[in-house]
Amino acid sequence: MIFAHDTEVALAGAAALVNTTDGGEQLPDLAALDAFYSTWQWTGRRAGSDAELRAVHALRPRLRRIWETSDVVEVVGLVNELLREGHALPQLVRHDECSWHLHAAPSESPLAIRMMVEAAMAFVDMIRDDELSRLRLCALPDCDNVLVDLSKNRSKRYCEAGCGNRSAVNAYRARKAARA
Repeated sequence: MIFAHDTEVALAGAAALVNTTDGGEQLPDLAALDAFYSTWQWTGRRAGSDAELRAVHALRPRLRRIWETSDVVEVVGLVNELLREGHALPQLVRHDECSWHLHAAPSESPLAIRMMVEAAMAFVDMIRDDELSRLRLCALPDCDNVLVDLSKNRSKRYCEAGCGNRSAVNAYRARKAARA
């Protein structure tokens, strides 16, 4: 494990949220948001409203900006903005089967605020450990997804949408065509 478990989960969840725009809208309605909420094991209050869905949609480009910049000072500014806006107040909590971990927004805060603050807190750990290079864009040229490389040898190049397999198939076909 490179970071604390809650940091790794928050980073993966932030990347998954950003990637819900790949190939069309993957959070088109409240049912899709419910599924995303369950998949990433979010806790706390849910409004279950169109306003909540719009707020989650509005968060995605803000998080994407963190992946798209290589300037640490700019990332720090973006992260601090998210923390200020979310009124972050880190506290140790324990719930469900999880051991002690940090929550920086109360469970009664709106879902988008909790998502924003938890992602920002995970980015704080990355900045402090000088690990922002682990935030990457997928290496497949026609993919716009983001990824978090949590591998020990920093070798992850492709997102979770099967791009590594597509790249291998493309390389195989190119080698085969070159021999023909």
